[in-house]
Amino acid sequence: MKKLLTVLVALLMVLCLAGCGAKEEEAAGPKEVNIGVCIYQFNDNFMTLYREEIAKYFDALSNDEVKYNVEIVDGKNDAATQTEQINTFIAKGVDALIVNMVQPSTIEAVEDAAEEAGIPVVFINREPAEAEAHQYGANQCYVGAKAQESGTYQGMIVYDLPNHGDLNGNGKVDYVMIMGDVNNTDAQYRTEYSIKYLTDNGVEVNKLLEQTGNWDQAQGQEIAANALSNFGAEIDVIFCNNDGMALGAYQSIVAAGREVGKDIYLLGVDALDECVEMVNAGTMTGTVLNDAVGQATACCDAVVGFLAGEDVETYQYVPYVMVTKD
Repeated sequence: MKKLLTVLVALLMVLCLAGCGAKEEEAAGPKEVNIGVCIYQFNDNFMTLYREEIAKYFDALSNDEVKYNVEIVDGKNDAATQTEQINTFIAKGVDALIVNMVQPSTIEAVEDAAEEAGIPVVFINREPAEAEAHQYGANQCYVGAKAQESGTYQGMIVYDLPNHGDLNGNGKVDYVMIMGDVNNTDAQYRTEYSIKYLTDNGVEVNKLLEQTGNWDQAQGQEIAANALSNFGAEIDVIFCNNDGMALGAYQSIVAAGREVGKDIYLLGVDALDECVEMVNAGTMTGTVLNDAVGQATACCDAVVGFLAGEDVETYQYVPYVMVTKD
């Protein structure tokens, strides 16, 4: 009887331990994966869409087995601020980084720090100069779009206009170029290739003004206002490296009593919803879709691939799409 009691007590203890283990396992919940996302500047229309899509993607991917915690920080277009943010993420031991560089020229320092910490990193949207010659680390890649395409599409839109965009009839396209950032590869290519397409196809051009607007709507408005004041009816086309600056330029066009499609043309890049509506309404000549959803999806897929130990393609380019009136 005593032996039987001893066996029963031992069995009860085993069952209790098993039950406690099950409760501990149940309490542990899903595996948590921490993703640090560094955006060069929140005050950017396109990157606002981009970061929102990243957050949505990882939220949808979370389930009972894995939970993705995404922390997104604003670099405020300041390289020192972003460097501190990246170092903080690395010190916290995040599982992966997504980085939209303030200064693509400083990318190697980020690569080295992440590689030393064993943290995979996906660089997005802003490539260093000589992009395709750049060597990324084993668990690093770039996701973006080829800026040459967006510039070329802007040029194509103007070329297909009556008189190839020569509204004032002087035999050449007189233009104003509002650049995003003179040190940014995308801005450089968009500026160069929009005009290159025209000149390659025999269109004479005349640059009235080229000025940096830092991707900012208010600066785009100010630059366009000054250009319209200084050059007036001479201006055939205002090229903008992004839609944010084009929205600002449009405000100045209206204030100056000009009418898009009638006595001036206006081009942007990004295909923001508001700008697509303007294109269809005829208040903007054209824009180029910079696919925020496609790029965000690709960069998130790359993160998931790295974390799963898969081979991830080093360069992933999402095509641009030309947007003109239906």
